[in-house]
Amino acid sequence: MKPASLMPAGIPIGIASLAAFATALVGGTITDLGPWYDSLIKPGFTPPRPVFPIAWTTIFALCAIAGVAAWRAARSSRTSDTVIGLFALNGFLNILWSLLFFRMQRPDWAFWELCLLWLSIATLIVYCGRISRLSAVLLLPYIAWVTVAGALNWEIVRLNAPFG
Repeated sequence: MKPASLMPAGIPIGIASLAAFATALVGGTITDLGPWYDSLIKPGFTPPRPVFPIAWTTIFALCAIAGVAAWRAARSSRTSDTVIGLFALNGFLNILWSLLFFRMQRPDWAFWELCLLWLSIATLIVYCGRISRLSAVLLLPYIAWVTVAGALNWEIVRLNAPFG
């Protein structure tokens, strides 16, 4: 990949936007809020349904901006490749959670996978923060939201187990 300083600004923005959109689209198509999900006992602190798409849209937009900021601030192609790899891994883990929770109807497995997702976000914050403080700050709502999602996921497991 070309060093950031030699690439037109619109290219990484377009790629990051497409990657964020694709992750959201795939995760959204896997998410099934049908009878199984409705039948689950949920904790009292579960946000209202309309909050979820607003939160995720905001988070994916912030992730795209954070990725571009870190990638453009990278001083070597190795660093920029690492940024891309970390965001790709994070996107995979994000989609995998939806697959485990909604399609496989395994909130118990999804919780443990969510721990990996949380660690991937923490890694992004630390790694990208060394390159771009802005990038790290933009990722803070993501880790906060996934922390809340983890508490929700854990409570769903606790209130509804066993699964499978």
